[in-house]
Amino acid sequence: MNLKRLLITTMLVASQISMVLPASAEEMGQGNGVDPSTVTQQPANNGTSTQPTDVVQPGDTPLDQGTNDGTTGETIPGDSQDGTENGDESLPPTSPVTPPADQGTQNQSNSGQLILMVNSNKMYQNGKEYLAGYPMEVKDGVSYISIRAIVERAGFQLSFDNATKETIIKRGNDELRFKLNTTSYKVNGVTQTMRGKSYSAKNNFMVPLTAITKALNITYSYDSVGKRVIVNLNTLPTASFTIGNKEVVAGETQVQYVTNVSSPIGLPIVNEEWIGRQDMFMTPGDYTVTYRVQDSSGQWSNPYTLTIHVSKPHTPPVANFTTDKDTYKMGEMITYTDLSTDEVAITERVWENKQLAFFTPGQMTIRLKVVNKFGLYSTVEKTITITNETLYTRDEFNKLFMPVGEKYTFDGTQVPSWERLKYAFTSEAVTLIRSNSPETVYSKGILYKEAAIGNTRFMIHHANATGKSVKMYVIATNNNGETTRLTQSNLGFGGPSNYATAAGKASVQRYYESMQTGNKYKDTWFAPGESKIILNELSATSMKQGDVISLFADLYSDHTLNYTVIMVDQDQDPFKTLPYLSALAPDIHNRGTYMEANRNIEVTDLIGNTPSRLLIGDNSSDPFLIGYDGPTGEYRMNAGNFGVLYRIKLYRVAPNTLISFNPRGGAYMGAVMVNGDIVGLANVGGLSAPNDNGVLFRTGEREQTVDLIFTAAPGSNLSVNLLFQQMPEKKSE
Repeated sequence: MNLKRLLITTMLVASQISMVLPASAEEMGQGNGVDPSTVTQQPANNGTSTQPTDVVQPGDTPLDQGTNDGTTGETIPGDSQDGTENGDESLPPTSPVTPPADQGTQNQSNSGQLILMVNSNKMYQNGKEYLAGYPMEVKDGVSYISIRAIVERAGFQLSFDNATKETIIKRGNDELRFKLNTTSYKVNGVTQTMRGKSYSAKNNFMVPLTAITKALNITYSYDSVGKRVIVNLNTLPTASFTIGNKEVVAGETQVQYVTNVSSPIGLPIVNEEWIGRQDMFMTPGDYTVTYRVQDSSGQWSNPYTLTIHVSKPHTPPVANFTTDKDTYKMGEMITYTDLSTDEVAITERVWENKQLAFFTPGQMTIRLKVVNKFGLYSTVEKTITITNETLYTRDEFNKLFMPVGEKYTFDGTQVPSWERLKYAFTSEAVTLIRSNSPETVYSKGILYKEAAIGNTRFMIHHANATGKSVKMYVIATNNNGETTRLTQSNLGFGGPSNYATAAGKASVQRYYESMQTGNKYKDTWFAPGESKIILNELSATSMKQGDVISLFADLYSDHTLNYTVIMVDQDQDPFKTLPYLSALAPDIHNRGTYMEANRNIEVTDLIGNTPSRLLIGDNSSDPFLIGYDGPTGEYRMNAGNFGVLYRIKLYRVAPNTLISFNPRGGAYMGAVMVNGDIVGLANVGGLSAPNDNGVLFRTGEREQTVDLIFTAAPGSNLSVNLLFQQMPEKKSE
């Protein structure tokens, strides 16, 4: 009895194991047999598995109309379409088929094309016929194929997972998992949906053909005349390369070859071949380099060819300059002409001892170094003679010839004794919102709040000391019952910068530029209750720790708008964060709301014949604005009148008058607009009080009217003087 039971049990287990992964004699076909190395077998789980033998992916969705490349859907076209897709999985009826021609010239190790005959178990590969365990068939509009049939012909790995009851196809790093009687399968762990349900037919696991082709990016086409599906199983490795150098120079550049190789079935690349490769090309010209690789199965990739242009070696620039003479008097203007050349462009010029004039006698050597974009350079020098004869003193020369925007030193201690110009000013109704305290911000929060209507100017100047990257925003809110228009006319933004004076100077210069060009003009409309971010330049760039920003902007609104200036973490939404922010307390710097922030100064008397000065920001002739702190309502005085725009009209400036800028309160970096031209203070660097003098303008041989526009640059110091003095007479050389 026990022997009989054991015999029955053994037969049952054997039959069930054979259903898991049987090797059908028919599937062995009339060509080469199955390569055991491509199939991994696992023991059946207690003999209960009913998984069929074959493994093929189910299809997902119908193919779209168009050329069938195996990647856009599943449908295999019918008779009349000849290789185009019609969205129908059905295959046409069979008809007598002529076997394909012998393809024996094809690389036997590279599967190339697999030809599947419609409604037949015949398959052709490399000119040989093979028989599938079950014919390719259509069920419910979906074309199915035996998994084992395509796996063995494609050289994929096949296995069965007893724990999950899944049949597994592997190709390189790709893994497909199928279960019997399901409409889903897994592609590299991600569940995909199939149009049809997998099933078993005579011990063959049937799945939609296009599920496999889609998941493994296998292309195929349909031959309606021959009634066959042609699957591209090309497994050649691919190879390409690029040159990592921006330029390849003969005899100089070590060529960087950057390769890109892969195997569609994940085989290791074991060999490579170069034709024409050189690590350094010694002669200019165009060179053809070819590259291919071999995988572990012995297959070579198609050759990849690239033409490399090799430039001739770069030459250094040629430094050269002349002076208009070889011998000069002390205080005589020297004219330099730079004659340096380069094959591309000179990127840097470094002068040594280049002076507009010398004031001591002797031999003076001037040097010029020029550098091109390749870092190559050359240097030239010239020696001139300065005689004992004086043409101009240093002070005379500076007054006459120092270029506009440049600075020179003088005895600034004498300036307070100069006559102070008396002037009257008128004011214009402009609301100044000055957000400048705390100037150094240590935590996120609200920096300023205010409501304004009509002409409004923002002056914003802050440094980030929060220890993280932040952004600043100005949010405008319309609390009116009607739409409000906000017009932006002028705007200047500076920073982010590590230097407060540099950010302040840049903001003033760009503010003037917007006056010249009108390029910052724009209108913004606010619906009732709507909030928007304005002054977008402020929040366009994150502020890192230590960064400083400065901004000037002129606006006009036809109804009252509520403004909030905030600083938040760079990745925070300003609107969502705003309700949770509190107003930050001010520091020793100034913030506030001030009215009548435009001042028009007119001087009608003749000026320039005797030394005189016009003092700005002194709280005497130019009194400070009085206002209040927006968040607290406390009294504020705008020390220095930062944010005030001065329009100065000098009706009568005497002939041969030098107008210059002399800071009195400390270091200054900024700009002044003179007769419509922007003059930097200074063009390079800044000015120091009280002995630096920046040249602004010189009148000619006739009396002139001069217009100046000035606003104090954030980060600099007030007060400042505009100086007026006669220039010495010019002498013949």
